[in-house]
Amino acid sequence: MPSWTSAPPRAGRPWHSSRPAVAVLVDVPCTADRHSLSEEDDNIFTRARKKERQLLPMLQLQLLAAGLLSTRPGGEAVYSTCSLSHLQNEYVVTGAIQVLADQYDIGVQNQSVDSEGILSMPLSGLAQDLRNGSLAPEAVLHTYLNKAWQVNKDINCVTDYLDECESQLQEVKKQKAHGLLYGVPVSLKDCIAYQGHDSTLGLSRNVGEPDTEDSVVVQVLKKQGAIPFVKTNVPQSMFSFDCSNVVFGRTLNPWNPAKTPGGSSGGEGALIAAGGSILGLGTDIGGSIRFPSSFCGICGFKPTGDRISKRGLKSCIFGQKAVSLSMGPMARDVDSLALCMRALLCEDMFSLDPTVPPVPFSEKVYASTQPLRVGYYQSDNFTMPSPAMERAVLETKQRLEDAGHTLVPFLPDDISNAMQDLATSGLFSDGGEDFLENFKGDQVDSCLGDLIIILKIPNWLKWLLACVIKPLVPRISGFLNSMRARSARDLWKLHYRIEEYRHSIITQWKKQNLDVMLCPMLGPALNNNYPGKATGAVSYTMLYNCLDFPAGVVPVSTVTQQDEDKLVQCRGYFLDIWDKMLQRGLAGSVGLPVAVQCVALPWRDEMCLRLMREVERLSPKIKPRP
Repeated sequence: MPSWTSAPPRAGRPWHSSRPAVAVLVDVPCTADRHSLSEEDDNIFTRARKKERQLLPMLQLQLLAAGLLSTRPGGEAVYSTCSLSHLQNEYVVTGAIQVLADQYDIGVQNQSVDSEGILSMPLSGLAQDLRNGSLAPEAVLHTYLNKAWQVNKDINCVTDYLDECESQLQEVKKQKAHGLLYGVPVSLKDCIAYQGHDSTLGLSRNVGEPDTEDSVVVQVLKKQGAIPFVKTNVPQSMFSFDCSNVVFGRTLNPWNPAKTPGGSSGGEGALIAAGGSILGLGTDIGGSIRFPSSFCGICGFKPTGDRISKRGLKSCIFGQKAVSLSMGPMARDVDSLALCMRALLCEDMFSLDPTVPPVPFSEKVYASTQPLRVGYYQSDNFTMPSPAMERAVLETKQRLEDAGHTLVPFLPDDISNAMQDLATSGLFSDGGEDFLENFKGDQVDSCLGDLIIILKIPNWLKWLLACVIKPLVPRISGFLNSMRARSARDLWKLHYRIEEYRHSIITQWKKQNLDVMLCPMLGPALNNNYPGKATGAVSYTMLYNCLDFPAGVVPVSTVTQQDEDKLVQCRGYFLDIWDKMLQRGLAGSVGLPVAVQCVALPWRDEMCLRLMREVERLSPKIKPRP
C-alpha cells in the first residue's frame, strides 16, 4: 500500500526527471515497475494509452491528497502502475506538481480546519452549516477527498476521481440561491454517467470510453449544489452481490477485510462506512443498494422504480422491463436519505426527464407521528435466515410494539415462484445472450461464480439438466430452467404474470390494512467470493424489485457469539449447495452489523422512509466500524 516518504526514487526504470527530487510525495512499492511524476511542463498528464487513461484521475487524487497533507511545490511523486490497476502496461506520465499545489492550496494544515469535526457531522448539520456560511465548502470537499484517499488505500473502493469537482465548487458558489445540498460532496456508483469519465461496470471493454454527458441525476445534484467527487467500485457486470472485477480488483469490507462489502453498489457501501463519503448514490435491481448497506452497517434506500430518473445509467443489458431497476441514496442515517430524496424530487428532475412523475417529496407523510400498522415476517421460507437476522427482526418488532405501533404477522404469497420463475425469467429472457456480449475478450472475475458457464449452456441442455437435477436440487433446477431464452409471446405472458402477482400481493396487503412492512435483510456480510456461490440468498431483496415496492435497510444490531454458535444449526430449507455455501459464508461474523428491511407499497416511498426513521430511532446505535 502507498506510504509517505522522503526517500529518493530507487533504481530501476530511468526516471523522467531533469534534476534531483526535492521531496517524494507518493511512494508505492511494486514488484513490476515504478514511475515518477515531476514538475516538467504545464500538462498534468501528457501521455497514456487508451486502456490506462481512465486510471490517471486516481493518480491525480493520490497527488492531491499528498499535496494537501505535507508537500511543497516542485516535489516529485513516485507511483507504480500496478498500484492503480491490474492492467500493468507500462507508461510514463509527466506533469506539474506546481499546478496541483497551486490549484488545491487551501490550507488543510491550518489548525482552524477541524477535519475530524467535519467528518463526524451528520449530513443535515453539515448541509445547514454550508448553506449558512459556517463552513467553507472548500474545507469540506478537501477533507472528504483526503479521507477517501486514505480509506481507499485499505479497502480499494474508489475507481475514479472526478477532477472537475474543484471547478464545479467554484460554479456552485456563484449561484444566487443555495440548493439543499450546497457544497455537499457526493460519491457516485461507477455506472452513473459523469461527462468525461468512464462507466466501466468492471468490464475491460468499457475502459477508455468516457461518457459524453452527465446523467440526469448528476445534473440535478449539481443544480442542488452538490459536488460529485469520486466514483466507486462494482462487481464485474454488476450482476453479483459481491464486489470484485478484473479492472479495479476487489473492494474489502471496512469492518473485516475477509468479508465482502456486498454489491453491486459495494464501493459506495464501503466508502461511506469507512467515513470517506457522507452521501452516495447507488442502483438496485436485486438488492444492490440494500446488500452493501446491510453488510457495511449503513442505511440505504431503493425507491419505487420510476421515482428517480434513470437516464444516463450504464448497464450490461438494456430493454429489460420485467424486474424494476431503481436508483437511490446511501448514507449513515435515514434523515440523510430523506434529504437526498427531497433534493432530487424537484422541478429540475421533472423537467430534465418528463417520464418521471412530478411528485415532490411528501414532508407530511415523512414527518407524521401517527402509529403505524406494520406487517412482519421472520423468514421467507426460501432462504433460511441467519440467527442474527431473525433476532434483529424480533427485537425490532418488540421495540415498535413498545412504541405504540401495531405489528401483524404477514408473509407475501408464493415467494418461491417469484424467485425461481418470475424474476429469473425476466432478467434472462434472452437466455443471457445480451449479457454475455459484455464478456467477449475479457476475463471473468471469480465473484460471478458459475453464472457465465451456466448462461453459455444451450437452451435444450438447460432444459434437460433442469429435468435431471430436479429431484435432487429442485430450487437450482427451477433457476436453471428459467434461464432459457423465450419467444416474444412467452415474454408477454411473463410480463402479465408479474403484473398479476404484483396485484395479488397488493390485495393481500390491503386485506390486512397494512401501512408498511418489516422484513429480514440478508446479513451479516458473507466471506469474499461467497455471494456467487449462494445465489438463492437474493430472495429477501429481489422480491421487492419484482414487485417494484420501495424498500430500505437500517442497521439495528451486531452479531453476538450466541448468534455465531447457533449458525451451525442454520443448514437451510433445501440442503442444497446454495444453503451450504451460505452457511459457510456467514461464519466468523461476531461483531459485524445486522440490519432489517422496511417495505411500503409502490409510490409510498416517504412512508417507507418514515418506518426506517422510526426503526432507527428505537434501535441501539451501531458503533462506527472498528
